[in-house]
Amino acid sequence: MPINLLSVSGITFGEDKNYILKDIHFSQNQFQKIVIAGETGSGKSTLLKIIAGFEQPSSGQVTFENKKIKGPADQLVPGHPQIVYLSQQFELPKFLRVEQVLEYVNQLKSTPEEKIFSVCRINHLLKRKTDQLSGGEKQRIAIARLLIQRPKLLLLDEPFSNLDRIMKGILKEVIDDIGKKLKITCMLVSHDPEDTLPWADEILVLKSGKIIQRGSPHQIYLHPISPYVAGLFGKYATLSQSWMKKFGVKSSAQNMIVRPENFQVVSKGPKTVSGKIDKVHFFGSHLLLEVLSKGQRFHVASHNASLVNQEQVNLKIVIARH
Repeated sequence: MPINLLSVSGITFGEDKNYILKDIHFSQNQFQKIVIAGETGSGKSTLLKIIAGFEQPSSGQVTFENKKIKGPADQLVPGHPQIVYLSQQFELPKFLRVEQVLEYVNQLKSTPEEKIFSVCRINHLLKRKTDQLSGGEKQRIAIARLLIQRPKLLLLDEPFSNLDRIMKGILKEVIDDIGKKLKITCMLVSHDPEDTLPWADEILVLKSGKIIQRGSPHQIYLHPISPYVAGLFGKYATLSQSWMKKFGVKSSAQNMIVRPENFQVVSKGPKTVSGKIDKVHFFGSHLLLEVLSKGQRFHVASHNASLVNQEQVNLKIVIARH
């Protein structure tokens, strides 16, 4: 049976109409992987800071293992001993060797270092000075420094931003192993669906300080409640009732959001719509076509490498029912 680790109840931050967060409710079970998504300014980072105990909510409370997390107004030193938070603007001490940075933290906590170093892929970096590290290497050192404190919950704010594909891949492996090998629960903020959809157990979507949708990656991607949510997780087309009728799709909704994977390029026939390819984007594993039909633009995923710009094609919609 899942063990409840964290509960966020009625959290509001700000006053009257100038709020950053408003009436936030959710819970996180032990080892459950949660992603917080939303546009810039939607309140994601503020929410993480409140959970970590670094910001004081205007109302509501956060409990960790059934005990209230105190904010900076409630205690002299802000933070919670079993929750660690890595911000986007983290810094490491300059001109020290990595092993010195980590030894200083380990004086305060008795933790087997070797496993943490291995999980964070930093064994080969211990003798280097911090000013000789790449951005991705510094980030893994910063995470290791937090893990030495033996937390139960790790909060990561946009951990993949400004990393190249190789460093991002390494960090994804690190975050996976933090949960699997170190048994630490993780929550992260990220704006890139490639980083969040494969990893998350649950996604919370924030807009203007409110949770507007929550669910599994599958639910959020295939059944977004609005164009705003759809746009956070990839390309889409919005079909009106008239377009649904042309494609032979029956729905009581006024509009339908359709992902590129739901379109197929087919021979002309019933329930198909003709159009012209306006742009072709090559992604290696597939093409992403932009097809224009009577002023409507459709994003279409295709594995047919022979399709070219300005070619006339016929589209069919295949909607999987889940």
